Amino acid sequence: MSVLNTRWVRGFLAAALLAIAPLAAQAGTITVFAAASLTDALGDVGKAYQAKTGNSAVFSFASSSVLAKQIEASGGADIFMSADTDWMDYLDSRSLIAHDTRKNLLGNHLVLIAPAGANVSLTIAPHFDLLGTLQGGRLSVADPDSVPAGKYARTALTTLGVWNGVVNHLVQAENVRVALAYVSRGEAPLGIVYTTDAVSDKGVRVVGTFPENSHAPIVYPAALVKDARPEAKAFLDFLSGPEATAIFEKDGFVVLGAHP
Repeated sequence: MSVLNTRWVRGFLAAALLAIAPLAAQAGTITVFAAASLTDALGDVGKAYQAKTGNSAVFSFASSSVLAKQIEASGGADIFMSADTDWMDYLDSRSLIAHDTRKNLLGNHLVLIAPAGANVSLTIAPHFDLLGTLQGGRLSVADPDSVPAGKYARTALTTLGVWNGVVNHLVQAENVRVALAYVSRGEAPLGIVYTTDAVSDKGVRVVGTFPENSHAPIVYPAALVKDARPEAKAFLDFLSGPEATAIFEKDGFVVLGAHP
């Protein structure tokens, strides 16, 4: 199936994924809506939490924009973890999160990736030849209009003076994990994801890391959603504890633990 012909599949999967949350809530577990780039780490954190406390959490992973809109439309979550501050601000400004529980939990880095077996050498610098390196292919990025990873990518490429050259040579993914998959499967010769995504997939390799000053700091805030069940706070606190910290660091995240 081609990249372009999978758009309807991605939309269906996102809707199906979010439909899980209300069912999980009925089962008596807390529900966490989290950015797709947290998939592997939070899966392990959830196991560690259950092993320590006997309590469980279920997760719905998608782009931060999709999750925030879902919370706004119909709730369904106890905790929200975004891949940028913008979407947390969006809910905060609408009084849909418990503001005093909000914390900046994690950081990350933005990288250019290629399929693991590709012979690509490229130095990321102002006006680097990204378009030429694509060799007629497309650059895989998360949707730059709404998804944090895509927004960071657009800012970085704009700062480096190459965005206008590649803007018509993109394949836009629903979230960063889909952007990663396009490169891992060889459907795109290059892509932009987070360091943690690249580490999670042996089908890709990092070509280069974008300079920190080329985009806004990558920050993952977490907070209780308004009217979250009381037991959700214990899991939110666990996210800043030693067991979760070790997992996040193992997966390549920068642990911040600072309140805004």
